[in-house]
Amino acid sequence: MHGSIISYLGDESYKANPNDVLLCSYPKSGTTWLKALAYAIVTREKFDASSSPLLTTLPHDCVPCLEFDPKTSFDLPIIAAHLPYTCLPESFIASNCKIVYIYRNTKDVIVSYYHYAREMVKLNVEDAPFEGAFDEFCQGISFYGPYWDHILGYWKSSQENPDRLLFLKYEDMKVDATSNVKRLAEFIGHPFSIEEEKAGVVENIIKLCSFKNLSNLQVTKAEHTMKTNISL
Repeated sequence: MHGSIISYLGDESYKANPNDVLLCSYPKSGTTWLKALAYAIVTREKFDASSSPLLTTLPHDCVPCLEFDPKTSFDLPIIAAHLPYTCLPESFIASNCKIVYIYRNTKDVIVSYYHYAREMVKLNVEDAPFEGAFDEFCQGISFYGPYWDHILGYWKSSQENPDRLLFLKYEDMKVDATSNVKRLAEFIGHPFSIEEEKAGVVENIIKLCSFKNLSNLQVTKAEHTMKTNISL
């Protein structure tokens, strides 16, 4: 299973740098939100909430995924990955770059992953019952391995290297977005100044990257329509 992931990366042509930020997660664990927040934080001096590319471009297109877009370089030092910690390219470990990991309530991951996978292979609920998907998930049958092992690998690393790996919980970020976004910005080397906080920059980024805002954008609706038409 993990071997197929590594083989997809080919010769590991992308070489990480110390100033890179790797956003890691198991699929359907808050990846889109984390990508949007990190991108908005890093680019806030160039774009504000009214001019951000996030208004016209999907977060997944703003922040590339390492295993599906293995280029030798990217425009911004932000890369995402669903890989287990033990499968990360060696250059990310050797470079000592920052890693941010987000995890989510298991129940929500199972349900979201089920619907995502079913739509990807164009199967209706009758042909792909949830019970079967639930059993497979619990057995760890997944392209990225068992969910609990995925979390544990990054958690152990965060305990060993807290200055290098930030461990975030999706539900905690929803409850207290402000503190966690400031914590994220500080960790990845783009802390908010007192002036920015007073000017409402943190709140503007949270609003820009909220599910409500992103899901109502034309680019998101167009993507949803395209996927729907393809599956018909």
